[in-house]
Amino acid sequence: MGLALLVATQEPAVASDKPPQAAVASIVPLLTVSGPIGPAAADYIARGLQKAGNDRATLVVLQIDTPGGLDSSTRQIVKDILASTVPVAAWVAPSGARAASAGAYIVYASHVAAMAPGTNLGAATPVQIGGVPGSSQQPQPAPASPAVSQGKASEPKDAAETVGSGADAMTRKIVHDSAAYLRSLAQMRGRNVDWADRAVREGVSLSAQEAHTERVIDFVAADVDQLLAQAHGRTVQMGDGAQRAVDSRGASTALIEPDWRTRVLGIITEPTVAYLLLLLGIYGIYFELTSPGFGVPGVAGSISLLLGMFALQMLSANYAGAALIVLGFAMLVAEAVVPSFGALGIGGTIAFVVGSIMLIDTEAPGFGIPTGLIATVAVVNVLFVLVVFRLALRARKRPVVSGSEELMGASGEILEVTADDAWMRLHSERWRVRSNSPLHAGQRVQVTGREGLVLQVEPTGIAPVEGEAASGPLGASGS
Repeated sequence: MGLALLVATQEPAVASDKPPQAAVASIVPLLTVSGPIGPAAADYIARGLQKAGNDRATLVVLQIDTPGGLDSSTRQIVKDILASTVPVAAWVAPSGARAASAGAYIVYASHVAAMAPGTNLGAATPVQIGGVPGSSQQPQPAPASPAVSQGKASEPKDAAETVGSGADAMTRKIVHDSAAYLRSLAQMRGRNVDWADRAVREGVSLSAQEAHTERVIDFVAADVDQLLAQAHGRTVQMGDGAQRAVDSRGASTALIEPDWRTRVLGIITEPTVAYLLLLLGIYGIYFELTSPGFGVPGVAGSISLLLGMFALQMLSANYAGAALIVLGFAMLVAEAVVPSFGALGIGGTIAFVVGSIMLIDTEAPGFGIPTGLIATVAVVNVLFVLVVFRLALRARKRPVVSGSEELMGASGEILEVTADDAWMRLHSERWRVRSNSPLHAGQRVQVTGREGLVLQVEPTGIAPVEGEAASGPLGASGS
């Protein structure tokens, strides 16, 4: 009886604990991308999706406002979205924003696609940086009625009909590849395949309401609350093929702002900065090769060139970071071997720190390296440079102990004087000398100049032996 009574009194307490647990609202991470899509944006989204997966979030909202970006960064973002363990809702917002070019690919790849009123999407025609020789770089009209069957757009019979008769083979290949890429994303998400093909080939765009009508997006949402409410209950397909229902009812968003690392990379990868870095790198190396020995142009040029290549996606963050770390170490070694009065050492420290920031994710759980450790290593490098710089200054102040410069001002003794020449002993060596003054054997002289193997001397004393004198210029070769 006592045991039964105890159980009966405890059961209501257990049941009463469940409703508060169920009432706890989930947190939906909110990632914001504003501006061109580049390596910094790709890194920010990848880290945000990874964090959302580790936190077991039910949904990730990706707010987009972009005019486009680099193809390599866009494809990396698409891969991260497709491989995400958390559903991603792409939302073109706020009103007045756009998801042009690269943004259209990201919206199509997302599990849920939405736009705020007053926004637009499209214009996904690829354009190469710097232009393509022989092409106008303008989107050309597609066939009047492209064949679309069962959600799959067919390729035109003649590529010139789609991208223009003046476009070269490279342009046609790029356009066809991009069109197929966007169509494949449309087929995966069950969205309008025909319009995806036209967005690439014709560069067309849609407003928010038109995109909803054309089945390019799932719905129109004016704010985050509407987005979460309309996304709730939708069934999406994850990367592993499993179907999952979005659970966002009553959820609240938590903005994940870019950290200092992402902001620094964002400044570097801004198109104007990237262009200037590339030019600075080229000119710096050129000036160092034409005027070697100064050091600063070569150091600044090497670092700027690597950063510019990373910013233009010629090098990935991993390769650029590793190259900068190796470059920094090489400069520190060069500073010790060939002192440059701090130019190589300071440049090596900067390259090491920037490479560490790019290469090492300090927030990766279990694999991060504390920022303080990077700062400590940088301080040690600076101290090393200061020590080497001080030793170089001390060595510069020391008197010359070898070479022709060391002979100037040295004193020795005249060994022999004849009618034709005179010889002196200098540093245990016999030298033939010449002088405008009379010389005597045993006389002390000082070197004032040199012509080949003949030293020009001036007397500093009188020989103790009398009768051995020679006047007039004397000279020959020394041994």
